[in-house]
Parts: sequence; structure tokens; C-alpha cells
Amino acid sequence: MKRRKGYADGPFGQIHYQEAGSGMPLLLLHQSPSSSEMFEAAYHLLAARGIRAIGVDTPGFGQSHAPDEQPWIPDYAQAIRSVIDHLELARAAVLGHHTGASIAAELAVMEPQRVACVVLNGAPLLTSEEQARWKEAVARSEEPEVKADGSHLMDLWNRRLRFTPGWTNLRAMHWGVVQMLIAGETARYGHAAAFAHDLSEPLRKMTQPTLVLTNTGDDIHEQCQRVNTLRPDFEYAELQGGTHDIVDEQPEAWTRIVAGFVLENSS
Repeated sequence: MKRRKGYADGPFGQIHYQEAGSGMPLLLLHQSPSSSEMFEAAYHLLAARGIRAIGVDTPGFGQSHAPDEQPWIPDYAQAIRSVIDHLELARAAVLGHHTGASIAAELAVMEPQRVACVVLNGAPLLTSEEQARWKEAVARSEEPEVKADGSHLMDLWNRRLRFTPGWTNLRAMHWGVVQMLIAGETARYGHAAAFAHDLSEPLRKMTQPTLVLTNTGDDIHEQCQRVNTLRPDFEYAELQGGTHDIVDEQPEAWTRIVAGFVLENSS
């Protein structure tokens, strides 16, 4: 099944999206630093279950235009709303992974009538101490210096190896590094926005049916579990093992959970 691709005009320039299938629209918001390609293994599976899967490249990632300065999570949510407007979606489900989960929560509060339901996949509900520590780590990170022997490419590969313990999927590792290269010097924007964001605020305000989805091998599994302490009314599902590349690692199981929830709560 070939995916359809297009662009919407947004607050930071054009926003790239790709979609497959027909039926209930489901916006897919990726982690940082990645793109809508992180859902490559799931598009056809979601479409086969009657879902119109729409992956969106957050501004500065994938094929979307990069902002001139640091955006924050509400800014990213405004950009995603531009895609909803462009596609003339009366109602849509929204799934966000890691940074995308923060964006999805803000969008749900921003558009309570048009967002039918939400899947928070690996939601980063951080303590103030974690926010400060991870913000500092982002501030210290630097774009690798391009070297004539290409060794900077190995530096990026080793960086992703370090923050993906237990990885098993070579394609996911490769494309993860490719997306880091595409994002370039503004790749840090996504993490900087996520680590500065107080996810608890939109979580308290959300009124839509919501599923918290996590996997035990995710690096923020513990942080995601906190969401159900704050909002015990949200549904909860957990996959075993995996990493933050869970969509590539367990696409059938991931799709079954996501599609089941979305179709049940799309009316």
C-alpha cells in the first residue's frame, strides 16, 4: 500500500504529512529526534483495520520546515492543528509518542471538540528534578562537527546506541540516526521543548477518552506509569520488553492495542 503525502501551511512554514487508509482519522505524532517515518511499520496495519493513519512531521523534523527559534510544546500543538485544518477533519483521534505525547495532550485541551480520543504512548510525566537534569543535558549537547573521514557519522550511531539499551531492530536504529541527520542542528528543539513542559497541566484538563500505552523496556516506562496515578480514569495498556522503538519492534501488538482503542472511542 503506497502512502499519500502532502503539505499543510503552518506557523513555522510547511508541515509534511503522510497517510494511508480510510476511515477514522488518527494523527500520529513522533518522538524526538525522529519523524513520521517512525510509524512506517504500522501504517498499513492500521489501514487494514479501518483507520486513516496520518503521520505528521513536527516542525524541524522530517520534511517539515524548521522554526527560526526554539518552539515549545503549545507551539508544536498549534502546528499540528494546522494539519487538522488543512485536511478539514471534523474529528480525529490523536496518538503521540514521547515528545509527541506531550503535543497530543496540549492539542486535546486546545481542540476538545475535534480531538475524539487520545493515545499517550510513552508519556513523559517528569518530576521537576528530572526536568532540570534532562534540560541541562540538552543544553550541553552539541551538533557533531562534520569530519572529512566521516567519523562524525559513527559518533551519531554510538550516541543512539547509548540511549537505546537493549535494542534489537537494526532498521529502527539505522532510520533513527538518519532522522537525526535530517533534523541537523535544530534536532535539540524537540527534547528541549519536552523537558521544559509540565505535562501534568494538560493531563488534568483533558476530557477525551484516553489510553496510556507503554512498554516495560521503554527508557521512560516509569515516568509514563505516573500518568495513571494522576488520571486513574484513563485506560492503561502495557507491552513487554522493547525500547522507544516499540512500533518497529512489535508492530502487530502495538497496532492491535491502538486500533482497538481508537475504533471503540471514535464515535
